[in-house]
Amino acid sequence: MTDDERPRTPKPTREERLQEQLRANLKRRKEQARARREPRKEGVLPGDSLPATGGETTD
Repeated sequence: MTDDERPRTPKPTREERLQEQLRANLKRRKEQARARREPRKEGVLPGDSLPATGGETTD
């Protein structure tokens, strides 16, 4: 598929990019706060990526 055939998606405005950044930051802060509240898993250091559990969805 060439560039000409690809459907054009409108370029996000500056405002939309900022909103997306804010959402991503808020989501990350919530996850970090939750991780701090939960008891540490044995053998996992803070900052290590935890394996994804079945119930979580990632965007």
